[in-house]
Amino acid sequence: MGQKVHPISIRLGFIKDWSSQWFAKTKDFPTLVGEDFKIRKHIKKEFATANISQVDVTRATSRVKISIHTARPGVIIGRKGADIDRLRDELQDMLGREVFVEIKEIKNPQAEAQLIAENVAFQLVKRIAFRRAMKRAIQFARDAGVEGVKISCAGRLGGAEMSRRETYKFGKIPLQTFRADIDYGFAEAHTTYGLIGIKVWVYKGEKLKEEETQKANKGN
Repeated sequence: MGQKVHPISIRLGFIKDWSSQWFAKTKDFPTLVGEDFKIRKHIKKEFATANISQVDVTRATSRVKISIHTARPGVIIGRKGADIDRLRDELQDMLGREVFVEIKEIKNPQAEAQLIAENVAFQLVKRIAFRRAMKRAIQFARDAGVEGVKISCAGRLGGAEMSRRETYKFGKIPLQTFRADIDYGFAEAHTTYGLIGIKVWVYKGEKLKEEETQKANKGN
C-alpha cells in the first residue's frame, strides 16, 4: 500500500497558503465550509470557459473577499464590468453578506496544474486520443519553462473494457521536498464510456532557496 499525501496540503505553512482564510467557532465551521464549496462551484459553473485555476476565500466579520485566479480575466469582467457586478450580486444573495470580488490574472496558464488537467479532460471528452492529449500538454508545459511535469489518467482509456492508469512524465517531481514548489491539479472527463480522472503535478523550482538568496543579498 502506498502512503500518499496531497502535494499542496503537506506544504501548507512552508511555501503554500490556505485557499480559505478565516477562523470560526466549532458550531459555525461546517456552515462556512459548505459556503466556500458553493462559492467555488457557482463560479466554476458560471465561467466554465474562463480558465479558472483557483478561488481564494477570505472572511473578516461580515465581509467576504473572493480572489479568482484566471487566465482570461475579460470573460469574468464582461463588457464595462457587467458580468463581475452580476456575479457579486449573486454571491451576496447566496451568502447574505457583503462580497468583494478580486480578479488575479494568470500570466503563464500552460504551467498551471489545474488548467492542464482541465484541458486534458476537455480533449478526452472531444474524443481526442488520450496519449496525444497528455503528450501535447507536457510539451506545452515544457515550453512554458517548468522543471518537471507528470500527468496521470485513470479509467476506461480509449474505450477499453478494463480500466487502467497511464502516466507520462518530464523532468523531476520531488514530492518529498518541502521547499519544492509543486502545483497539483485534478479534473474529471465525463466520456461516453465512463469517467476518466486526470491528475497533474507541476514542479516550478525551489521556492525557499530563492527567498533565502534574496535575504542574503539584502544582508550583503
